[in-house]
Amino acid sequence: LPNEPLHDRIGHVNSWGQVPVLELPDGTVMTELSAIMAYLTTHERGFREGPHLYCDNVPEFMRWAAFLCVNVYEGILRRSYPQRFCVLSGQEGDGPGSDAWLIKNVSDAARHRTHQALLCLQSSTHGAYLLGDRMSACDLILAMLYAWHNRKPDLPRLTEITEKVATHEIVRPIWKANFEKRRDFKWHEL
Repeated sequence: LPNEPLHDRIGHVNSWGQVPVLELPDGTVMTELSAIMAYLTTHERGFREGPHLYCDNVPEFMRWAAFLCVNVYEGILRRSYPQRFCVLSGQEGDGPGSDAWLIKNVSDAARHRTHQALLCLQSSTHGAYLLGDRMSACDLILAMLYAWHNRKPDLPRLTEITEKVATHEIVRPIWKANFEKRRDFKWHEL
């Protein structure tokens, strides 16, 4: 949940204290969403050629996977945990220079920058999904991040993609279990 420290619960697996974490069959632990997506796309055939996920252009997939992680996911982290991204002085109140003012400004700037990244994705989509006419793992990540950003009227393509992902027969129960009480909109109920 936002503002709950994860480090105590997962620090033994990922010293940076973030999710996701993937343990490979040989026991190796992978972290960083874009690295995990790159690994699965290149090592797991079903991740790119399966009946539910598809990727016929790996370079384009890698481009947007990295973009989603670096620009959108990082922006959402900054918005959700702004105190991690600034040095607090201990100044009380809410005026300029106070900790509350600094935290609010970091959060507001992150919200704006995240929205700009989503507008870039909005103008770059082609077909029914981000990479074409079939759902890829990029769409799963995009939908999760867009749901965290909350629906916006100037992002209709991203809203459509998120609706398709959230209501997919395999994704719907997972989405319901993880987003039922935490989002502004019940995507899985469409």
